[in-house]
Amino acid sequence: METVRERLAKVLLESREPLTISQLQALVNTELKPSELYDELEHVRKTLKRMGYRLEIVPATCKKCGYVFSDREKLKKPSKCPRCKSERIEPPKFFVTSS
Repeated sequence: METVRERLAKVLLESREPLTISQLQALVNTELKPSELYDELEHVRKTLKRMGYRLEIVPATCKKCGYVFSDREKLKKPSKCPRCKSERIEPPKFFVTSS
């Protein structure tokens, strides 16, 4: 039986398009909450780096004003937009590339 981290890495390596955390949750078939899955993704990022890959991030975007959270270090979805204060945020998407 594979662990959640192993399944996350496998899904990311096999995916041909960037995936949101909810898509990853469905593909990995786990009961973990999104916040817990983001924590697991941090560990997967390190594992992928050791394997010679990079976890790339398509930044979160505000649905109201279009602000792009490009300078963000955290993987988690931001709670609100610093520009317009909207909480309607398109979540970040994740994909893997070779280093």
